[in-house]
Amino acid sequence: MPELALHARDVPVNQIREITEAAWRTPGAIVLSIGEPGFPVPRHVLEAGIACLDRDETNYTPNAGIPELREAFAARFSERAGLNTSLGAERAYVVDGAQQGLHFALSLLLSPGDEVLIPNPGYPTFAMTCRLLSAFPVGYPLYPDQDFQPRVEDLEALITDRTRVLILNSPSNPLGAVLGEDLTRQLVELARRHDLWIISDECYEAFTYDVPHVSPARFDSDVPGEARVFTSLTLSKTYGLTGLRIGALICPPGLERTMNNVMEAIVSCVASPSQYAALAALTGPQDYVMGAHAHYRANRDAASAVLASKGIRYLNAQGAFYLWADVSHASGGDVRTWTHRFLADSGVALAPGTAFGSIGEGWVRIALCGNRRQLVEGLGPLPERK
Repeated sequence: MPELALHARDVPVNQIREITEAAWRTPGAIVLSIGEPGFPVPRHVLEAGIACLDRDETNYTPNAGIPELREAFAARFSERAGLNTSLGAERAYVVDGAQQGLHFALSLLLSPGDEVLIPNPGYPTFAMTCRLLSAFPVGYPLYPDQDFQPRVEDLEALITDRTRVLILNSPSNPLGAVLGEDLTRQLVELARRHDLWIISDECYEAFTYDVPHVSPARFDSDVPGEARVFTSLTLSKTYGLTGLRIGALICPPGLERTMNNVMEAIVSCVASPSQYAALAALTGPQDYVMGAHAHYRANRDAASAVLASKGIRYLNAQGAFYLWADVSHASGGDVRTWTHRFLADSGVALAPGTAFGSIGEGWVRIALCGNRRQLVEGLGPLPERK
């Protein structure tokens, strides 16, 4: 049998899926290892997808998506990002979920052997997708004593003549950390100074608590040839549409023809029922988002109180719907193994910090999006820090 390509063999195991699938095989397990919103999808969103099927509107759409949805994404992004001028719909590309959007963007920007600066700790598929494209992920450190915020000098020290892309993620998965305005501006200036592209993962932009969401696009140029920020958006978290696989990639101006060609080579277009459901979500009532925001915040506070009562250190989450907690007093230097033992002993699944990078050793990510009673119950068996 011929061998698989080296870049495919090099893709690492996703430790989040590893522990979650173990939990799914455990009867009665409390699953706090995966970020799956637990609310019913609003009826008007479902009905829009159903109506598309009833019309038998199941043919190809344009590569970049139906025009109405592109306009809706552009309008939402312009408002949420605080742009000085409204974004044109031609810069919003409908993608098959944020992960396909990440692969799409990196496919546009990377050649084999190029380097990409990714956060450590950071979402696992940043590194996985780079390796799948024969590029090299280079982790930039986010240290506990810096509240897991990047430092410009640390990033600058990692830049080489092969560095092409800087990936930013705010609000952060797994950390719940949010980049402030000054730091975001400095990071865009760093990319401009070294002629790097930026991919800004803003999948949790709807969920910040007492701090604003700041998009790097606010500090980017609108001039073709000078703009450098791609922004990844998804409706998976904002509206609980994880299974419909729908999002948008906001791109710099002037790339339309190339993006159409690359999109055709990857997925051609996104399924039309998902697009019409997304259009209804973006343009209809926003009760779901407001209710989810209040629920996640209250869950954050409840989980934080449990951790504090046990003396367990955690990062105060300013965004997303995760808590990042230090269990190094119990994990013995191997948090991946410890999470599996904790699942076997207590029936509770937590995502090991090493799923997100080497600096995650000794930490776990706790998903806050489900039932509050189960969340508090699931944190009960955590060993106290003496």
